[in-house]
Amino acid sequence: MSEIAGHPGATAVVNESYSFACMRCGHGWEQSYEIEHHIDGDGREFVQYMVDGRIVPSPLSKPACANCDHHVVRIMRPGRVASARDAAHRQHSTPPAGPVAAPKAGDGVQEPGEEHHWHLSDLLHVFQRKAS
Repeated sequence: MSEIAGHPGATAVVNESYSFACMRCGHGWEQSYEIEHHIDGDGREFVQYMVDGRIVPSPLSKPACANCDHHVVRIMRPGRVASARDAAHRQHSTPPAGPVAAPKAGDGVQEPGEEHHWHLSDLLHVFQRKAS
């Protein structure tokens, strides 16, 4: 039986990462695992999940939320939590719309290099009802 250096008894080591989201409290996290493949004394294969050199339970068996310890956890491909956090950050970091200057007559042509920034409030004001 051949062993993998740094992994006594392991015949193969695979690195896997997962994203997790708790369906109870909404907490999200990501974790990477080293999955060691072994053969027991009877010749049967088994795997051990390792995090930071410690054996941990399989994340696929019964994951628990690190925040509330609830066991209804969604398992997703890696990067999903980070991309959701980035999207939320972009959404919350957008400055609020301020007053918009009305264009002058004959000012419909935009100068090269000049940017026009539209705000949702600019587009929705035509749909707003006036109080009667």
